[in-house]
Amino acid sequence: MLFDSYLYILFFTLVVPLYHATPRRFRYALLLVASYTFYMAWEPAYAILIATSTVLDFSMALLMDSSKSKRTRKAFLLASLGGNLGLLFAFKYLNFFSDILSSLFHVSGVSLDLPVLDVLLPVGISFYTFQTLAYTIEVYRGKQAPERHLGYFALYVSFFPQLVAGPIERSGRLLPQLHAPAPFSYADSVTGLRFILWGLFKKMVIADRLALFVEPVYASPENFPGPLLALATLAFAFQIYCDFSGYSDIAIGSARLLGVRLMTNFDRPYFALSIREFWQRWHISLSTWFRDYVYIPLGGQRKSTPRWCANLLIVFVLSGLWHGANWTFLAWGLLHGLVYVAWIMTPKLRASIESALGLRHVPRARLFVHWLLTFLVVNVAWIFFRASNIQDALYPGFPIWKSHLEIRRHR
Repeated sequence: MLFDSYLYILFFTLVVPLYHATPRRFRYALLLVASYTFYMAWEPAYAILIATSTVLDFSMALLMDSSKSKRTRKAFLLASLGGNLGLLFAFKYLNFFSDILSSLFHVSGVSLDLPVLDVLLPVGISFYTFQTLAYTIEVYRGKQAPERHLGYFALYVSFFPQLVAGPIERSGRLLPQLHAPAPFSYADSVTGLRFILWGLFKKMVIADRLALFVEPVYASPENFPGPLLALATLAFAFQIYCDFSGYSDIAIGSARLLGVRLMTNFDRPYFALSIREFWQRWHISLSTWFRDYVYIPLGGQRKSTPRWCANLLIVFVLSGLWHGANWTFLAWGLLHGLVYVAWIMTPKLRASIESALGLRHVPRARLFVHWLLTFLVVNVAWIFFRASNIQDALYPGFPIWKSHLEIRRHR
């Protein structure tokens, strides 16, 4: 069920009073039933997938904790990673990579029919997969004691406010709150309702209205002039922000009414003064997940400069693919990665340009230029994120390029 649906409003208004009326020791059970009910409202059969991930990681964590052999512990971790990422790959990426391999064989003159999975993408699978993997990795590292109560762990994986669209919570933050949620508080209730109402406003009043303009333009970009495509891209920037952050606000508010505090997932990202700062403000739970479990294990910036840059590009490409199995998402991630690498590799060049332009002596103008360049780069990248395919994104979907061609054509 969608957060902005009457069904969710009815569901939530039933869950909250029941939850606070239930004895404390049974509240987890009520929330667990509510969470699975919420998830099964999308597709009942897919509850098997989230239950499989839950049982797998619950078991692997206990086995890791009981083993003193590092090699054995790593084997259990790999079982957890393999099982969860295998399910994620099968349901989200199998068809994409099958098409790639089929195309490669076709180019070489070989006809190859690879298997495809003709099913709907399970809702929230990317979110709960990353959430439960973070738990097993932390147990393997010895930073998280394994949860020994299957019910509480199942609730950690399926907690309905943040199940579908995040934020991706860490076990060290969420599990203790599920064990001992904050008691009912009038102040928290008011804050939670404000989050929900603000999230609904962003989603229904802003994002959904902007979508009415953006969708037809991006559905057939060849029918629109460059300036209108640029305007649609700008509108999409605010559409996706209000849509995604609106859902996060509703999740935070819903959890707050249940005595649970979820992390902030967006912090005014369009005020960022660099791509690096943008990713410190945008989808914070995902960017910190990739930082802690991909970037740092790869060596982060402790390696040589080429390796450091490669690590960043790997993270951004994976981040793009996390959002969807399409070349457009990969290009979106890669573009952000390339700009990020260019930014960290050119401090002297940027400083000399600023000095030549006199921006060093006009701090406000300098900050404005930094903000404007960052905002423009983010918007150009959104073209790839929103376009149906790479061809639409490059031409005629790339507004700046199309506008340039139109100007030359009329000369």
